[in-house]
Amino acid sequence: MSARAVVAVVSTVVVLGAGLVVADRVAAATAERRAAESVAANLDVTGTPTVEIDGFPFLTQVLAGSLDHVSGSADGVTLDGGLTATDVTFDAHGVSTSEPYTVATGSITGTLPTATIEQVVAEQADLDVTVAVDGDALVASGEVLGVALSAALEPRVESGRLLVDVGQMSLGGLTITVDDLPERGASRLRGLEVPVTGLPEGLVLSSVEVVPDGARVTATGDDVTLTAQP
Repeated sequence: MSARAVVAVVSTVVVLGAGLVVADRVAAATAERRAAESVAANLDVTGTPTVEIDGFPFLTQVLAGSLDHVSGSADGVTLDGGLTATDVTFDAHGVSTSEPYTVATGSITGTLPTATIEQVVAEQADLDVTVAVDGDALVASGEVLGVALSAALEPRVESGRLLVDVGQMSLGGLTITVDDLPERGASRLRGLEVPVTGLPEGLVLSSVEVVPDGARVTATGDDVTLTAQP
């Protein structure tokens, strides 16, 4: 084979290879757009969610019927009951490419702002307080019968439920705990539930931590079921 023929063959292979790469990237970009639309169909999101499909080539994953890794984010998500989570991120492994759409393992994380915690405390404990973050703790402050109140709020996840306990309190300069109160009053300050509902089937709350903006919660699950885009 002449040198000119070799150059021609190599050039053809390069062009075909480049064409396949472009086709693969176009298909991946289209899938990411459709996936973002599916996120919007499954969750009441604020703004336009972003989705990134990892792995190359993409088309071989489609042919195999499962995407290795899909991640993304949304500015906010409104949960059932009107509570709002911000700075939401999600991560999924083993995402099926045909119905029923499932995720082998997945997680979603979002921040419940202090205003959300205030709303829950007001509704369930009948306390008009302002909630703020102090270091790695949540602190509620306000007045009870004209007396200054400050109380530590301790979020926890138990059996897939997000609960908030009222910890040590300062009432009119006197330091007390919930256990110092009559049981009728104390019971209203234990296990205040923040209703985190409306997540895709299979995702269950697994952890919570205090962050500068509020409480950051994570839900995880296996064999998560997604709603098909209408």
